[in-house]
Amino acid sequence: MGGTVTLFLCGDVMLGRGVDQILPRPGDPVLREDYVEDARSYVRAVEAVNGPIPAPVAPSWPWGAALRVLEEAAPDARIINLETAVTRSDTFAAGKGIHYRMHPANVPALAAARPDVCVLANNHVLDFGRPGLHETLGSLARAGLRTAGAGRDADEAYAPAVILLGHGSRVLVFALGMPSSGVPQSWAATADLAGVAYAPDASAETAAATVERVRRARRPGDIVVVSVHWGSNWGYRVARDQTSFAHALVDGGVDVVHGHSSHHPRPVEVYRDRLILYGCGDFIDDYEGISGYEEYRDDLRLAHLVSVEADTGRLVGLRMVPLRSRRMRLEPATDEDRAWLRATLTRIGSGAGIDLEPDGALRLIHPATAPAPGSRSGR
Repeated sequence: MGGTVTLFLCGDVMLGRGVDQILPRPGDPVLREDYVEDARSYVRAVEAVNGPIPAPVAPSWPWGAALRVLEEAAPDARIINLETAVTRSDTFAAGKGIHYRMHPANVPALAAARPDVCVLANNHVLDFGRPGLHETLGSLARAGLRTAGAGRDADEAYAPAVILLGHGSRVLVFALGMPSSGVPQSWAATADLAGVAYAPDASAETAAATVERVRRARRPGDIVVVSVHWGSNWGYRVARDQTSFAHALVDGGVDVVHGHSSHHPRPVEVYRDRLILYGCGDFIDDYEGISGYEEYRDDLRLAHLVSVEADTGRLVGLRMVPLRSRRMRLEPATDEDRAWLRATLTRIGSGAGIDLEPDGALRLIHPATAPAPGSRSGR
């Protein structure tokens, strides 16, 4: 077929709790956190830091400037990690300090970005138990939104989401949730229980099992993405087993490893001309009023635009558009913010440089993304 395929990837999209409360159809604000009992407290905390929110806001409000980024980039596929149960359930999962839920009537706030795949293999999708997961799956299906990484049984949970690109080509999105990000083993989908696509560890055996699922599902010309919820919330260091796991996936035929769970971006690596994002950072949430860890600048967010060769999956380019969260809405980042992100990503990187383009986007510099001789563009 030739040409390139461009994917939009981002980290955690959390439309529950405080975000749900500013949307047109807020759910029950009751929380069972140690210090906060009402989700509207998060709204007040955000307003105290960044000013009043004109609630109820339009469903598109949380995405803000990201919608223009998507319109201008026109990616072939949009893949997000939806870190929110979509449910009216009051069955708070026991043993958890934080629970996220969005009222099903607020699904238009998710659909506003037109995601092609909502990854659900994370540590919040069962915050309201299996009844909440069933309602989440039903709410998304009725809105025409594909999911990966959770299902009514193991076959559905581990199956890839399939995005048709035309001319018979496809993007396959597999998703996994690991205990290192807080996904409990009890959430694993089984033959007769709903749950998540659970990966017990980042071992060679788990990687081999994932590669085998990829092998059974893929066809020649498919682009394969494996989306993994793993690792701690804070810190730039990537655990050695995560690096080995990501490399084993690429060795087994995976084209893009889409990592998330950290509240800020982690290193970017190009391995065998394939892209590994170890942590995309948060994208949408209600965290602005929460203090601590300011050195990581978790108010800054990145929209990842990944271009790969349509026939081979080889990386052609990575552009990252910096945004910042203000009043639970994404705004363009400032020049100072972009410079900080560029310096940070360069410092923590795995052998790839970062360039700041005239339009304010950050571009990965690596031999894999260099223009081919005689080509007119690096994309």
